[in-house]
Amino acid sequence: MPRNWFGEDVAATYDDDTLDRPADVAADALAALAGPGGAALEFAIGTGRIALPLTARGVRVSGIELSEAMLARLRAKPGGDEATVPVVVGDMAAARVPGSFDLVYLVFNTIQNLTSQDAQVACFANAARHLRPGGAFVVETGVPGLRKLPPGQRYVLFDAGPAHIGVDEYEPAVQSLVSHHTTVRDGSVQQVSVPFRYVWPAELDLMARLAGLRLADRWADWSGAPFTSDSESHVSVWERTA
Repeated sequence: MPRNWFGEDVAATYDDDTLDRPADVAADALAALAGPGGAALEFAIGTGRIALPLTARGVRVSGIELSEAMLARLRAKPGGDEATVPVVVGDMAAARVPGSFDLVYLVFNTIQNLTSQDAQVACFANAARHLRPGGAFVVETGVPGLRKLPPGQRYVLFDAGPAHIGVDEYEPAVQSLVSHHTTVRDGSVQQVSVPFRYVWPAELDLMARLAGLRLADRWADWSGAPFTSDSESHVSVWERTA
């Protein structure tokens, strides 16, 4: 089982910390992929930031979640009960959910929380196992910011506000990234560092091919904007072949 970096200290403020990432556009795009009355499975369902608005659009959503603290936040919300949104507690690279799905999705850089290539490959294979033929696996994640690194440097400042400072620390030789966060909240200073394995779109495409999936679409964001060489993130859609 991978380490859970989303304990009570993170879960308690997670929804507030993601207010700048509105869910409606993502939910609209995912609902279109699932189809009317479709069934979707969210890997790392968390507090239900995406799952609940997707459910409100008529999609039947199930989930896998490693953090019981995050799951407790989902359960406390209207429509977040087990009968409406069933969730299996476990590792998204291995846990199984009963049934098959039109859509499996994984948002907000969470693929990079799997910190080895083997685990990321296993995640794609697990998504494919849950998909019906013709179903789609969707991943939202960032493009590695190595173009921002001057020669010999490892650190990229990505946020510098009065209440939060964020610094990414890269180690290109092993394709790792540690995201350092210093947050001022209620007069106290909180510091957390979370490891990631950054991954390029082309590598994700190869993982998809190994799992029997083929690339159907790639956008710069949930609005469907074109993905270009200057895009800092992407939403990729792979389909399970018949």
